[in-house]
Amino acid sequence: MSSLKRKDAPGGGSSAAKAAKTHSASRPSKSSTAKPDKSSSKTDFKPSSKPATAPALSRLKEEEPLFPRGGGSVLSPLEHKQIQIQAKQDVLFEQASGQHKPDRAVKKKKSKGQLKDDKAGAAQEDTAKIESLNYKRLVKGSLVLAQVSEINLLDLALALPNNLVGHVPITAISDALNDRIAAEAAADDDDQGDETAGDDVDLKSLFTVGQYLRAYVTSTLEESTELSGKPKKRIELSLRSEQANSGLSSRDIAANTTVMATVVSVEDHGFVMEVGLEDSKLKGFLPRKELDPSISEERMQPGAVLLCLVASAKPSGKIAQLTTIQSKIGKIQNYASDATTINAFLPGSAVELLVSDISARGIAGKVMGSLDVIADVIHSGAGPQAIDLETKFKVGKKVKARVICNFPTSDDPKLGVSFLDHLVNLRSKETEGPNKLPLKSLPISSIVDKCTVTKVEPDIGVFVEIGVKGVSGFVHISRLKDGKVDMISASSGPFQVGTVHRGRVVGYNPMDALFQLSFEKHILDQPFLRIEDIPIGQVVNGTIEKLVIGQDGINGLLVKLAEGITGFVPEIHLADVKLQHPEKKFKEGLKVRARVISTDPLKRQVRLTLKKTLLNSEAVPLQSFDQLVVGLQVPATIISIVANGAIVQFYGSLRGFLPVSEMSEAYIHDPKEFFRVGQVVDVHVLNFDAEAQKLYVSCKDPSAFGLEKQKALQTLKLGEVVSAKVIQKTDDHVFVELVGSLLRAMLSIGHLTDGSIKKNQAAMKKIHVGQTLTDLVVLDKNEGRRSIALSKKPSLLKASQESKLLTTFEDAKVGELYQGFVRNITLTAVFVQFAGQLTALLPKARLPQDVQKQTNFGMDRSQSLVVRVVSVDASHNRIVVSHPSSDKQDQPENSKRSSETGVKAENPVDEAIVSLDDISVGKVTKARVASVKNSQLNVRLADNLQGRVDVSQVFNSWDDIENTKQPLKKFSQGDVIPVRILGVHDAKNHRFLPISHRSTHSVFELSAKPSDVNGKTPSSLSYEKLKVGSSHVAFVNNVQESSLWVNLSPNVRGRINALEVSDDVSLLENMAANFPVGSALRVRVLSVDPAQGRLDLSARSAVSTSELSWDTIKQNMVLPGRITKINERQIMVQLSNAVSGPIHLTDISDDYDEAGTTAHAKNSVIRVSVVDVDKSNKKLRLSSRHSRVLNSSAKVKDREITKVSQLNAGDVIRGFVKHVSDKGVFVALGGDVSAMVKISDLSDRFLKEWKDSFQIDQLVKGRVLSVDPTSGHVQLSLKASVVEKDFVPLLNYSDFREGQIITGKVRKVEDFGAFILVDGTSNVSGLCHRSEMAEKSVEDARKLFTEGDAVKAIILKLDVQKKRINFGLKPSYFEDEDSDMSDSDDAGAALLSDDDEDEEMDDAASGVLITGTDNVSDEDDSDDDEEEDEDVEMSDGADDEVEGLDAGGFDWDTNALNKADGAAEKGDAESTQDKKKKRKKAQPEVDHSGDLDAFGPRTAADYEQLLNRKPNSSALWIEYMAYQMQSSELAGARRVAERAISTINSSEETEKLNAWIAYLNLEVRFGTEETVDEVFKRALQVNDQQEVYQRVASIYVQEDKSDKADELFQTLVKKFGATSPEVWVNYGHWLHSVQDQPERARALIPRATQALPQHAHLPLITKFAAMQFTSAHPNPELGRTMFESLLASFPKRFDLWNQLLDHEDVPGADRAAVRDIFERALRSRALKPRTAKKWFKRWADWEERHGDAKSRERVSAKAAEWVRQRDEAKRSKGGDEADEDED
Repeated sequence: MSSLKRKDAPGGGSSAAKAAKTHSASRPSKSSTAKPDKSSSKTDFKPSSKPATAPALSRLKEEEPLFPRGGGSVLSPLEHKQIQIQAKQDVLFEQASGQHKPDRAVKKKKSKGQLKDDKAGAAQEDTAKIESLNYKRLVKGSLVLAQVSEINLLDLALALPNNLVGHVPITAISDALNDRIAAEAAADDDDQGDETAGDDVDLKSLFTVGQYLRAYVTSTLEESTELSGKPKKRIELSLRSEQANSGLSSRDIAANTTVMATVVSVEDHGFVMEVGLEDSKLKGFLPRKELDPSISEERMQPGAVLLCLVASAKPSGKIAQLTTIQSKIGKIQNYASDATTINAFLPGSAVELLVSDISARGIAGKVMGSLDVIADVIHSGAGPQAIDLETKFKVGKKVKARVICNFPTSDDPKLGVSFLDHLVNLRSKETEGPNKLPLKSLPISSIVDKCTVTKVEPDIGVFVEIGVKGVSGFVHISRLKDGKVDMISASSGPFQVGTVHRGRVVGYNPMDALFQLSFEKHILDQPFLRIEDIPIGQVVNGTIEKLVIGQDGINGLLVKLAEGITGFVPEIHLADVKLQHPEKKFKEGLKVRARVISTDPLKRQVRLTLKKTLLNSEAVPLQSFDQLVVGLQVPATIISIVANGAIVQFYGSLRGFLPVSEMSEAYIHDPKEFFRVGQVVDVHVLNFDAEAQKLYVSCKDPSAFGLEKQKALQTLKLGEVVSAKVIQKTDDHVFVELVGSLLRAMLSIGHLTDGSIKKNQAAMKKIHVGQTLTDLVVLDKNEGRRSIALSKKPSLLKASQESKLLTTFEDAKVGELYQGFVRNITLTAVFVQFAGQLTALLPKARLPQDVQKQTNFGMDRSQSLVVRVVSVDASHNRIVVSHPSSDKQDQPENSKRSSETGVKAENPVDEAIVSLDDISVGKVTKARVASVKNSQLNVRLADNLQGRVDVSQVFNSWDDIENTKQPLKKFSQGDVIPVRILGVHDAKNHRFLPISHRSTHSVFELSAKPSDVNGKTPSSLSYEKLKVGSSHVAFVNNVQESSLWVNLSPNVRGRINALEVSDDVSLLENMAANFPVGSALRVRVLSVDPAQGRLDLSARSAVSTSELSWDTIKQNMVLPGRITKINERQIMVQLSNAVSGPIHLTDISDDYDEAGTTAHAKNSVIRVSVVDVDKSNKKLRLSSRHSRVLNSSAKVKDREITKVSQLNAGDVIRGFVKHVSDKGVFVALGGDVSAMVKISDLSDRFLKEWKDSFQIDQLVKGRVLSVDPTSGHVQLSLKASVVEKDFVPLLNYSDFREGQIITGKVRKVEDFGAFILVDGTSNVSGLCHRSEMAEKSVEDARKLFTEGDAVKAIILKLDVQKKRINFGLKPSYFEDEDSDMSDSDDAGAALLSDDDEDEEMDDAASGVLITGTDNVSDEDDSDDDEEEDEDVEMSDGADDEVEGLDAGGFDWDTNALNKADGAAEKGDAESTQDKKKKRKKAQPEVDHSGDLDAFGPRTAADYEQLLNRKPNSSALWIEYMAYQMQSSELAGARRVAERAISTINSSEETEKLNAWIAYLNLEVRFGTEETVDEVFKRALQVNDQQEVYQRVASIYVQEDKSDKADELFQTLVKKFGATSPEVWVNYGHWLHSVQDQPERARALIPRATQALPQHAHLPLITKFAAMQFTSAHPNPELGRTMFESLLASFPKRFDLWNQLLDHEDVPGADRAAVRDIFERALRSRALKPRTAKKWFKRWADWEERHGDAKSRERVSAKAAEWVRQRDEAKRSKGGDEADEDED
């Protein structure tokens, strides 16, 4: 347990621990348990003495036979193993004894007793060390049994053994859950919240508190907090099945093994579970009957994880049966007895162990004889339950326990187990009292008056009895009292066994079933331990900790309430009035009294108020709707003011609305004039709705509205005519008091008359206060708000008197006229209001034509209006009305037949239809076509009655369809057709409704089939009536990639697989065009499932429709297939539901050059031919060659190989590399035929790394050397000399002569010389001795050349018979041949190699520090080493003239090429002019065959030739691009760039990236923004995005495009700023050095620290601090400040002092400041002896350069003083601890 910091074993002293440690030093993995002698009061073992151990005698002695027969042994197997290990240990000890001399050890002769003890203790040597699980022993990869203790919104809190707590982020539960989260986030982005609301991931629906899980430790972090220097430890866990089951393999899965399983899918009979085994695709299946009743099926969602028990599993099976039933998984007898390896025992599993050792620390044992298991003092029961382990357990006996953890860091595999009952049974711990849960019996923060000590663990703590039956408590030694406790004892002292103390519960761990308590006085006196303990509304005392200052001044106060608990007082709660200068009233350290407004434990927030009105209020603090009672009067705080009222806050999250009408008895027009935010008002509850979370309050005096008024308000009816007295008058309203009841009411100006606005204003002028108004109609009332609205309109008065005023929805009758008034006017409609807030819709179309054109339809708000009810929608409480003048006169006979409740048919097509009552299912009538769609006809029975005719309800048979692609083309708008009513459905939600319940979205479903119109009873098609094999006419409803959806009727829908759509495969390539929506098909039923509504159809002919199976498929059949999967090697094609097969590369095309898989798309349909069938193994080989599927006479470039007999020796054939092994290359020729190419037959040239030249799926050409038909072996040669007819043989030794100049590459370099391999030869090589390398003496050739260098040499000596060549590289040998070489006498004849070109591509030439972007090979360093050599100064002439192409800044003028050509021409001219002068000199004959390698490419043909040799060389491609730009061929350069990025192999990531960067540089310099953007996006898709961004930013910097560079840097920090510190540093360096914007650079620091993880903050800030010293615009003062801040936060990081000194110690620096740094660093407590020695040496060296004799003596004195102080500190500690830092 993390709080049990073991300094030693319980009961042992420190000396014993050290002795034990010394003794076991030779075997750190096997440590023995030291038990001190009980007779000694103070254990003090001598270093030379061996710690005494109890004799480990066999406990099976009583069962031993008296006379064992057959050489039988009386020892148990365990004792045999222990003696064997001890014997090996003794031998090792004797071998090492001559060399190892323990410190301060005194050898003594062992007595007999000691020898006896040693022999007796031999059996204990193999006992595993008993240790508890703690934070340090938890490492990444640890597995631990855990219990869910808390479920949060985004993570889980898990209780771990030994009082540890871990956290599982929501993204570390399962991949399936992550997919759901990603889908939910994508849905939110697409504004589909309503549709996906049901799929929201809620962890509370997946887990329950108390659930057991096996967790995988992903990280353990120690983060230092700002408030306290103590680091905060956090354990991150994962529940992913592949991690939680790590170590398990398929062979380990046996019965009773426990696994963590993830729900993959929910099936009818159970759940498919993923177990995540690395070596197998084994799945788990959890039957529904094996689901524990406590686990609801709602929890079994995809992505949920469970700890399951394997009920059964076959060794070679693919499915393991799982169970979660508690009686099975929690039964300890269900352990994996059939397990074959120890890997099967993971945390959560039950094990049977053999007890091997029992001690005060716990129990040790073994499983399967080799796996160590331990149970510590807690989980053995010795601690919390005070069990006598010696009595309960016996050594040599087998017992059962539950595995709770593993120890990955131990040398030997070791597990931790538990004997606690609740863990053994995998149940939550329950107490014996009425409250089963321990935390219910004793909540955290509770005071326990009597804590009786039951057991004492020295140096650890005490176990106590706390009065809760079945559960004990533990008090760590650090929590026994305030201050330090040196020692505790079970028999003496204040904390001995039996003593009683007062304690407080500070925690509880359900895994240990142990309460954590504290006896410290400050904990007992502390008012609150947690935020959860603070009651909302309670008055608390606190101390002002800080004043929060914002832009507008003081924003609030931070008040310390208790240790670790701080509350916040918002500005509005500082006082009852707004304080002008709150800083004068509140000072830090001032004690205040506050009331708690709200708490949020998740966010760790406490909000307080200092308002006196709230502090002194005795009202009940309202914090939930459960406390609300109508009429309850309490204070509240206004937090927001709106136009119609104010929002008030109570306590907690409870808020209410204060309407403006309830703010005062007087009229208030603007609430802001009388109220302010933060004001406390006394309100009483008007009404509330707990379900809707709505609360209305009032400031009016409740006593003013007595019972009589309440009763009068209840009896007041809508439409009642009353009289009232005017009590107040405003511009727009008249407030009155009803005569008799004295109820207050309001009369608006618009309700004074039926006339215009002017008449209303005139009537308002005549009204005065005190006047009594009569004939007022009650228009509306609200009993909750006690508001009444009146009207004086004569029209409403008349309607009320005639009982025709519409007051309820039920009273509305279709066709009736009603009096109302205009409530609102929109662009499309007028809203008409009646009494009681009843509103109707008057559409624009139902207004007279002349009125529709007027502004606001010629109406004003509150204008009187008479309307006619057109329709009443009861489902939506909606009334549609029309203007009476727009209604047409109905015929007399029709008006008589019109029903009171039926909707009148307007302008019906069939005159027999008068209203909705005339329409019924089965009725034949007429309809007018409104529009023709692809799949339906939209028709009208009347202007207000709509319908539709589905295309499936038009034709009787296939023969009736004239145009199959557009069956409805013969219809046109306005046609009148006979139809039969089939039913009604809602077009919005597709619900079928009775005709009497039509809504505004309902349409009639009609049929226009002649058989339905003319017949008596139309037949309706359903799934139940469909039979397999029956034929029907279907119409396409939807087209997908792999299928067509068709309608057989409006209610019957089916699917046609792409392979079943047509016999003509060519039509399947574009199904959307060939089978558009609405097109007709003749289909056959393949299968039907009426229960699920599934229907599979086929549109192929009856002969071909038969399902293809392995029995019917035959060789050479040509079939259509659908591509289901594509990879680089093959195409998977599905021929039917049961048959599918691959198309290999050799079977894709007749020309292997076109045999690529990328030309095909997934789900596309192609025609294939069956090449071979293996029905027994269900294997199939397919081909898409044109010669097979289209025309057998098609041209075949690469013939099809199916058998070895088709090959003959000497055949030239092509194939694809199948495998590259150490013996050679295997080439696939077709089918199962493959050929082997030996290493010697791969190439005519010597290939040192020949594997790099071949890769899988590479197309090669070779000649068959031999064929063995019997074994099927084919041998192939890829040598050009063997394959090609016009092959030019490579040069050999006999082809050379002395004096000839050659080019080659350095094959090997030794100190005496270099071996050169001649280009274009059959491995011809020779030696250039170091004496022939340069004009000066060369001591070591390795300093001049490295392996791979391209050189030009002359043959000095040739021995053809011995095959030896001596070369010369001196420049003087080439004075007449190469004038373009370097003029330096000591420069070797090295050529401009590929490495040189790569080196020139380095981004360092940009002059801007852009780190992390160098992709150049490390081989370039060889040139740097040559340049830095002190003895030989290399000067590459080519480098002086050729400016290399840089990936960050290119030279497109190709000076290198021009200068190289000019130099060559100049050399030839000089050679001709000086020919006469040098006739006497021997002239060696020059061979110009190596000119291309020597002088480089000069034409496009040269480049093409070189690129054929080196297609993956980015430098060569870039040079080719530069060559194109030389003649201003931008298009040509782009073509070369496109070829480069497509030709360079994907495995050559660096080369490919260089080509992309060159392409981008080309576009940035010569292209447009559009072309740059297009290439940039493509580069991001195939390269490392961060790398591309940084390189392009570098290009923009060099091109001086600051805006673009800044934009890219901004994108960089947004995309990669959370993981890559270097992007922040690069951005800051650019702002500092280039842009001269240091302020912006400094502003990056807070953003970077917020985005980056904690561990990256220090190096980041250090680099920014150094930037202040080193940038082009330095600010040393700010740099010093930043370093000082870092040193204050990280005083132990001495490297910071060194960095600060590096920046301060510069020429011209202040010497006093430098000396100050030297002196201040010595005060650091982290200064170790070795570091101090280096520091003093550096100081002394600095004084030697800058100081005088006096300053140097001062350094020596300081050093001596430091050593003296350190020695004194060591002596004061008594020398107990050896200084590990001294060397």
